[in-house]
Amino acid sequence: MYRVILSSVLFSILALFAPAADAAGVSKALPVCIVRAQPDMTVHQLLQDRAAFDCHSSQGAFKRGDFWAISPPIRRTGPVALRVASLWQNRVTFYALYGDGKIVSATLDQHGASRHMQLGAIIEFPLAARAAPLVRVLWHVEDAGNLRGILRDARIETPDQSISANLRLAALYAAFAGLCIAMLTYNLALWVVMRHRFLIAYCAMVSAMLLYALSSSGALAWAWPDIANNDRIRINYLALGIAAVAAFAFARAFFEPRVFAGRLGHLARITSGGMIVATLAFALFAPAAPWVLDRVFAFAFMAQMTLAAPLLWRAWRVRSDYLWMFWLAWGAPIALACLRVASSLSLIGWSFWLDNSTIASMTIEALLSSIAVAYRIRMLNRERDAAREGEIAARLLADTDPLTGLLNRRAFLNDVIGRSGEQTLLIADLDHFKRVNETIGHDGGDEVLRVFAKTLQDSLPPGAAVARIGGEEFAVVASVESSIEPRDILAKLRAGRMPYDVTVTASIGTCTGPLLREVDWKALYACADRALFEAKSAGRDRVRGRQLPDRCAA
Repeated sequence: MYRVILSSVLFSILALFAPAADAAGVSKALPVCIVRAQPDMTVHQLLQDRAAFDCHSSQGAFKRGDFWAISPPIRRTGPVALRVASLWQNRVTFYALYGDGKIVSATLDQHGASRHMQLGAIIEFPLAARAAPLVRVLWHVEDAGNLRGILRDARIETPDQSISANLRLAALYAAFAGLCIAMLTYNLALWVVMRHRFLIAYCAMVSAMLLYALSSSGALAWAWPDIANNDRIRINYLALGIAAVAAFAFARAFFEPRVFAGRLGHLARITSGGMIVATLAFALFAPAAPWVLDRVFAFAFMAQMTLAAPLLWRAWRVRSDYLWMFWLAWGAPIALACLRVASSLSLIGWSFWLDNSTIASMTIEALLSSIAVAYRIRMLNRERDAAREGEIAARLLADTDPLTGLLNRRAFLNDVIGRSGEQTLLIADLDHFKRVNETIGHDGGDEVLRVFAKTLQDSLPPGAAVARIGGEEFAVVASVESSIEPRDILAKLRAGRMPYDVTVTASIGTCTGPLLREVDWKALYACADRALFEAKSAGRDRVRGRQLPDRCAA
């Protein structure tokens, strides 16, 4: 089954992501060189003196500030589009140098960046065709937060390549959004019916991931063109932080309580609280210190991901029923999240797909978690059914005589008291039962009681109640309209085969009267007991009947 599940999921992932494998851009990214901006630097000077730029240091080493970035020599003709990844920046000005010495420039502030946003959070600016070729591009980046770099994924593409990239990314993000909406609808419907806490936590996580996809894809800028690009990035962090906290809430509700017991549960609450604080801090105060708050967010995120390992270890130690499903669904998201955090901390290189790996990881999670949620509900239903069966078994044990399977005295009285109309009570008592026990032993005596109980059950009409109310004493209540003949019961008892072929007889006393209240039961029982005494006195193996004293004399 594991192979089938994994094969199906891998096929779905490949089908979803393979067409978009290079959707960030059809052409290759340009290697750009960086230099920190100085007051005396001019555009013409920088375009002619590439030696002033640092082409070897990692962009993360430059921290926050104003910078110049330059492309290598190029030669492009016809209409093209300049494309760069959207990063935390206040303003970007580009200068396109053509072979005839003409420089075309344009400035995009945060709102301009949103208006030029393409899918994949790519900022694109079209350049009209000119007779001379495009030979170099220079960018002036002002107030770069340098959270993921200064200028990333610079590309020069044709209009057709730009359209192709947008279409591929549109397919990718639409598939993810459709999956999120389907999972959200499915799990919300389950929650309305079943009210399991892990379902509402999962819905909160999927909702946050849907918002994250909307903002990280750049589609939010299409829906809200006037939004400042840095504000869109803040929404990105807010959605991702909420998703991380909701994911831990989902895990806490998904696993058995013993997995989060003790210090590990307290630590999970602390890391979730730290994630909430870091998320709110970035969303509210990032313009003041974006680089610092990004690092705080990254470390809080890493703390939560790190805690996943001991939680899974605890789940394995306590033999959780849901460990394998949870690991199957969350292994890839946790691994990709750790790589993403490592990239944000400049421990590994930046890439467009790694920066957007949350979409891939959550696609895997959404596909597999649907199986995990279904499995969890199945296990809960099994637990509920087992508890219900246990409750029924306990109730049966409380209401029945363990030897004969008949009702015990308490359950019998609960059943018969309150019946409307005239009722007939039969009290049956095995004759000389002590002698039977002495002859064939107590085990044989128990078997005699079981045979007599079966004889009573087989002799009674529908609606009659029968119980063992004492050692060898049995009681039957049936309405007077029922066709019950006590002498037939004695005849069946005589004809029946007993253990060791011992001969067993019984005496029966009957009485008829109302049975609406407990006092009626006491009167009816006393009357039938006197009739049973008369049957015993008359020689046993017979029936005697009486009526209540206030109806007729004996």
